[in-house]
Amino acid sequence: MRTMHPYAEYLQPYIYKLNRLQENGKFNNDFRISTIGRIMRKLWIDELPMLINWVKGDLKLVGVRPLSQHYFKLYDPVLQTKRIKVKPGLIPPFYADMPKTLEEIMESENRYIDAYLKRSYRTDWSYFWKAFHNIVFCSARSS
Repeated sequence: MRTMHPYAEYLQPYIYKLNRLQENGKFNNDFRISTIGRIMRKLWIDELPMLINWVKGDLKLVGVRPLSQHYFKLYDPVLQTKRIKVKPGLIPPFYADMPKTLEEIMESENRYIDAYLKRSYRTDWSYFWKAFHNIVFCSARSS
């Protein structure tokens, strides 16, 4: 299920240099997203493959989302190492904390991973309900 034009991943460094990131960590004016892709993202249809991966056991319900190579390289090296230690998740800590900048996103993920490594089930339970509340009652979206 593709929401971007073919070979869009190769343009990511260019898009970052040209448009930088908006407040929620996404790229400003990302022309790589197709018209049908915008609709699929708005309706969360693009998440169906992630649900299949969750059912297969490749993803946890709550956890840090997989990143592109370019976006991963923007992260602090210490956080990069921590991210590799944990299984990715379907619902990211982003929805529990609602960070605004890339630095806040990294801080949010760092806090989640530290808590998860100490108490995995309690952390996932807590983050799930915070994210649920923000998504359902506060209309939280990643754009």
